[in-house]
Amino acid sequence: MNGKKILFVSSELVPYLPENEVSLMSYETPRMVNSNGGQIRIFMPRYGNINERRHQLHEVIRLSGMNLVINDMDMPLIIKVASIPKERIQVYFIDNEEYFKRKATFADEDGNLFADNDERAIFFAKGVVETVKKLNWSPDIIHVHGWMASLLPMYLKQYYEDEPLFADSKIVMSVYGKSFEGELDKEMHKKVAFDGISEDKIEALKTPDYNNLLKIAVDFSDAVILASEDIPEDLNNHIANLQKPVLPYVSLQEFEEAYANFYNTEVLK
Repeated sequence: MNGKKILFVSSELVPYLPENEVSLMSYETPRMVNSNGGQIRIFMPRYGNINERRHQLHEVIRLSGMNLVINDMDMPLIIKVASIPKERIQVYFIDNEEYFKRKATFADEDGNLFADNDERAIFFAKGVVETVKKLNWSPDIIHVHGWMASLLPMYLKQYYEDEPLFADSKIVMSVYGKSFEGELDKEMHKKVAFDGISEDKIEALKTPDYNNLLKIAVDFSDAVILASEDIPEDLNNHIANLQKPVLPYVSLQEFEEAYANFYNTEVLK
């Protein structure tokens, strides 16, 4: 991984959110790349339940200040950063008062998904790309974790297809077990289509459940990692039919060599 630039984009990340499969691998994978001489950048949403004082988040004025258009609305983009001290890893947080101020990640205290999760996912995908453009940092690999980040591959390959900064970037999607029941907003596909993305390319988003979000993500990725032992059968079958590299599940204890080898031999070939 020496000298390779890898952008990690994740829904969740320890130590900022509780430990689960997604948040733990979103930490361990960049830590592995960092310790093997790679250059990394990490992005996640700045949910309201992240303790800014304890984790020493601060706004980056030079990166903040632009507006992103989401479903014909101007939404201000705020960028914050923090460091994971023991690893000397810097994390960029995508923030917006309307979307990320509430004191929870994806659902309310009764377990109901937030009605605007679809717009939050669109905002996050666009916010990451616009910030990386401002950083003028061209990644060799873009590794995506978690469903809130799952629109990023499609936006990169469609909305930002003429952006030279990402012309040679390879997208890897880590697929985890089902993490929410039900569906996002029924109008989600229309909100994505508003950005000029052809509806026939996002047909699956007419039923915006977990499996279909991940199907869209893997369809627009260059390679796939099965990051859980328990992937929904429908999603597993979809991935099995893709004509692209797929890394089968490996445990946390064995992932470092497997992921590094997959990057080097299958993704960057």
